[in-house]
Amino acid sequence: MSDLAHFDVAGKRVFLRCDLNVPLKDGVIKDDGRIKASLPTIQALLKKGASLIIAAHLGRPKGEAKPELSLAPVAKRLGELLGKEIIFPGAVVGDIVSSAAAALKPGQILLLENIRFSGAETSKEESERAEFAAELAKLADAYVGDGFGAVHRKHASVFDLPKLLPHVAGTLVAAEVEVLKRLTQNPERPYGVVLGGAKVSDKLGVIENLLGKVDVLAIGGGMVFTFLKAQGKEIGTSLVENEMLDIVKGLIESAKKNGVKLILPTDIVVAPSFSADATPTLVAADAIPADQMGLDIGPESAKAFAIEIEKCKTVFWNGPMGVFEFANFAAGTKTVATALTKVSGISVIGGGDSAAAVRALGFADSEFGYISTGGGASLEYLEGKELPGLQALGL
Repeated sequence: MSDLAHFDVAGKRVFLRCDLNVPLKDGVIKDDGRIKASLPTIQALLKKGASLIIAAHLGRPKGEAKPELSLAPVAKRLGELLGKEIIFPGAVVGDIVSSAAAALKPGQILLLENIRFSGAETSKEESERAEFAAELAKLADAYVGDGFGAVHRKHASVFDLPKLLPHVAGTLVAAEVEVLKRLTQNPERPYGVVLGGAKVSDKLGVIENLLGKVDVLAIGGGMVFTFLKAQGKEIGTSLVENEMLDIVKGLIESAKKNGVKLILPTDIVVAPSFSADATPTLVAADAIPADQMGLDIGPESAKAFAIEIEKCKTVFWNGPMGVFEFANFAAGTKTVATALTKVSGISVIGGGDSAAAVRALGFADSEFGYISTGGGASLEYLEGKELPGLQALGL
């Protein structure tokens, strides 16, 4: 497989799969990080004399055309960032799309409507996906895969389509893979991983795989209460996965056996309800009142996490430490983010909520070693899984 620099696209129509899955509220983009991350590949292809047919998804419409998940706001923002018109036919396939694609001149960009408005994109039936991919292939002469946030999905535009056209990875996907290799192949030590977010079940595979590879594992976020309950502590009305308790006990044992320093919070910020204006109270991690829920790690814990993070040469972080969207419960996430900016080696923020959190808390992307665009894809890579989208690109 060649790389983008040596991929001949002059005068060709390139089908570019991007990840433009941005957070939207009432039709307004809350964080355009993923759009900005797609710009280098878009600009490189335009400079080479290509015209582009860009495909991306937004949310999970499950094969239905849902107006609130339209890519129209993305088309507008992409046009602003590039300073050029984006042709947006408002459809995924059909005559209107075929005509617009056929009429493209070098330097022009056509953005398809949310690719997941077509049920065939995510179909489990290979024949359905293959038929849809064949329809998409007719629009273009070449394929560039740059939607890292979707490479762990066996979807038509990610897995089936590249097989039908000359293909190459975009600069974003190539950079993501390079960074993930640094985390999995002889990482510089000490190697620390910080995991947060709501559920242990979402991160189980990555925890199991990393326990034999990391030096430090710090756990925060909603998932920490399953760890605390597994140790016999009272967690009040905090989020918990009771079906995971035995598994978590096993993880704690496995950390000990592997010599991994497992850090859990010693203090917790609690409140009587899940709301922005709930009154926060600081309590010890083994003294959560029965009628309160934990919504952030406490300052003592955040400081302990920060001390360990700053000692590391390689750090991967996925998942906020608390409900960062509420000012009263954002301090833990902010302290951990600040520590990551001080890592002398490489600090990697693993996409999704963590990326949104650091931007919402006022950090610049440049303050960190790398901000991944794909949380789920990064985690599956770290689990040691083969990712269909990378496989299709020969990576």
